[in-house]
Amino acid sequence: MDIAITKMSSKGQIVIPQEMRQDIKEGQKLVVIQAGHQIIIEKVDDLSESLKEDLIFAKRTEEAWKKYEKGEFKSMPMSQFLKELKKW
Repeated sequence: MDIAITKMSSKGQIVIPQEMRQDIKEGQKLVVIQAGHQIIIEKVDDLSESLKEDLIFAKRTEEAWKKYEKGEFKSMPMSQFLKELKKW
């Protein structure tokens, strides 16, 4: 395991130390995951398909929860809800 220290700029930018970015090309997409006090950075190419689906589901769930907290939800019978859920 490699360890390095870096810092965040006033613009929220973080430099990945040179010795740790040998396999990362300019413009390559990275996903940043916060899990408690940990921040995980993964190359998008390296993500498994199931993890990609999990991240999409987690994002949608987060967005739905925010709408719920704002009162932007509607009540419906369970059968209608299940039909809506299948559309996801």
